[in-house]
Amino acid sequence: MKNPATLLPGALDALYNLGVAARDSGVSARIVGLVQMRTSQINGCVVTMDSQIRLLREAGETPDRLASLWNWPDSDLFTEAERSALALCEAVSRSADQDDPVPDEVWNEVARHYEQTSLAGLLLAIATANLWNRLNVATRQMVDALD
Repeated sequence: MKNPATLLPGALDALYNLGVAARDSGVSARIVGLVQMRTSQINGCVVTMDSQIRLLREAGETPDRLASLWNWPDSDLFTEAERSALALCEAVSRSADQDDPVPDEVWNEVARHYEQTSLAGLLLAIATANLWNRLNVATRQMVDALD
C-alpha cells in the first residue's frame, strides 16, 4: 500500500501543515530535525531517518552529531537545550513504556529552554514525526519506493 496520507484527500496537506506550524514556531530547524530523526530511530522508520539525515546535513549538521544521536544521553556533542528537546522526544515517543510518560523533570527542563510557542512547536514536531513513522512502518514504506 502507498502511504495512507497520499491516498486520502486532504490528509497529506494536513500533515504538511502541521510540519509547517512546527517549523514556524521559533524552534530552530536543526532541533526540529534532531527530534524528528531521534523519533524515527526509536520507531525504526527508515524513510523518515533517510529524509532527516539529508535535511540535517543540508542544514550543516555534522556527521559526528548524527552518528551520536542514537546515544545522545552519553554524548557531549549536544547543548543543554538540544538535550532537553531530545529528552522530551524520548518521553513522548516512548510514552506507553512509562508510568509517568513525561515526568516533571523532563518537562521543567525543556520549558527552561523554550518559551511556550516554541515548546508547542517542538511537541508538534515530535508528534508529527511519530505519526509519519507509524504510517510508514505500518505500510512498510521503503526509501526507494517513495513517489
